Amino acid sequence: MTDAPPPFELLPGAGQSPVILHVPHAAREIPRTVRAGIALGDEELARELDHITDAHTDRIADVAAGRAAVTPWRFVNRLSRLVVDPERFPDEREEMLAVGMGAVYTRTTHGAALRSGGVDAGPLVERYFLPYARAMTEAVADRLAVTGRAVIIDVHSYPSRRLPYELHGEGPRPAVCLGTDSFHTPPELAAAAREAFGETELDTPFSGTYVPLEFYGKRPEVSALMVEIRRDTYMTEPGGPAGPGLERLGGALARLVDAVSR
Repeated sequence: MTDAPPPFELLPGAGQSPVILHVPHAAREIPRTVRAGIALGDEELARELDHITDAHTDRIADVAAGRAAVTPWRFVNRLSRLVVDPERFPDEREEMLAVGMGAVYTRTTHGAALRSGGVDAGPLVERYFLPYARAMTEAVADRLAVTGRAVIIDVHSYPSRRLPYELHGEGPRPAVCLGTDSFHTPPELAAAAREAFGETELDTPFSGTYVPLEFYGKRPEVSALMVEIRRDTYMTEPGGPAGPGLERLGGALARLVDAVSR
């Protein structure tokens, strides 16, 4: 673990591409200053990272970018979501606060203490969450300015078996869950994903998708879809190596990119 790893990276795509592949949860990196505030021992932390990290999703996005006819842009978080989770609301709107998983987590996937219950989330939000949000907002604004629209495809993965932190995990766990938003996910975007990936379900076990707050509920030219890939389809759970499914899924994601880039 280093003192100051790069917190995120925007990887340029084709100038005419409206697509941003957003990869928020693929990293395990935790700066030393943040690690000091985590209550878990090293072995416990490694196990928690195995469960909470969307392992290899950055590689799936890499494969897709390499195969797409029009190269998408990629916005990749280089820090673990245990530093901050850039996809949470930073305030009381966040329903995951109920299980200690707001923008700054205080509980693990299994309900154990991750940080002190009295932790002040403010400095972590200021140092990591807000710059990330600003940079993603700028990336979307740039695509809007250049192409007239932006398509955010949120690349995630999820475990084949429900973990205790899941608030809505009682439903089906398809090979690919497509998270949608009533304002930002047009039917044709979800249909293109169904065509590209095959076995999919909408909004089970996870729903919603990420749109920067500046555009959320305001700009229909910003469309978005969350792609949640069940981990046993491409890797050994939890936290193990990727298998041949990774290339297949990268190809499917490339087909989705091509379908929405036209």
